[in-house]
Amino acid sequence: MILQTGQRTDIPAFYGQWFINRVKSGFVDVRNPYHPNQITRYMINHNIVDGIAFCTKNPLPFIQYLPYITDYRQYWHMTITPYGTDIEPYVPPYEQVINGFKTISNGLNPQSMVWRYDPILINHTYSVDFHCESFYKMAKSLEGYTDTVVASYLDIYDKVLRNFPEGKRPPKDIQIRLMKNLVDIANQFGMTLKTCGEGDTFKHIGADTRGCLTIDCYERAWNVKLKVPKKRPARPECNCYLHGDIGAYDTCSHFCRYCYANTNQHAVRINRNNHDPNSSLLIGHINSNDTIKISCASKYSIPVQNSLFDPEFQG
Repeated sequence: MILQTGQRTDIPAFYGQWFINRVKSGFVDVRNPYHPNQITRYMINHNIVDGIAFCTKNPLPFIQYLPYITDYRQYWHMTITPYGTDIEPYVPPYEQVINGFKTISNGLNPQSMVWRYDPILINHTYSVDFHCESFYKMAKSLEGYTDTVVASYLDIYDKVLRNFPEGKRPPKDIQIRLMKNLVDIANQFGMTLKTCGEGDTFKHIGADTRGCLTIDCYERAWNVKLKVPKKRPARPECNCYLHGDIGAYDTCSHFCRYCYANTNQHAVRINRNNHDPNSSLLIGHINSNDTIKISCASKYSIPVQNSLFDPEFQG
């Protein structure tokens, strides 16, 4: 099983102590967002967990906790974008996030680190030229610390439309022109540019459109083979292997305008007030009318013969 932490919230930024407490306890409970009285319990131990996948905009608060999980393989997607507080009110300046990226990469390997430059917003403030210049600076700074960058344009989900009504995707010709520039810059600094949820739209200009979180990504980073159960894709245009996430919606306090995971700031503040770092749930506690089902997830990894890495290497 790959323990996924980042599809619903930013655990490294806001809930690091809780996560480490769950690792120490050996299990985590996840409330079903659509059937709140149904809870799935995921066991956390080396007999079940192949590795941990993180997605974050701010790894800095979590760096202090890294020593507690050095014996687990890790795979990081880290969003680093050049927006100001008008778009990302509580995300640190990108220079600080890049420093955190480098720190974590130094403890793992470049194949375990992915830089996300998304969503791409284009308006009078954030023009095509602005994105090209910003992307170049970031790619140059991250050279050698990752070999993969993911880029995509804004997806207009219902929550995005409600909270960011002025957000929209640029015309197709502008999308292609900018993405081609980003592909060229990425290649210049030893990176492959992958797209996320864009289908094959940008394949003809050199983007890798096979998916940004596929099983082969983990295999390459961890030098293992993974035999995984088949799962239906979350969206027709998405080839990523997504699995049970241990986070919860309406819990991320970055309050990015384009966020698909928050209903509104009020809901987030209520939930954060109900967060207990010692609870098995991210928000609240187990109730008497809750039903707990223990996940049947198991180990996916198959030993690789003649590995270049020690079998116990967890980078």
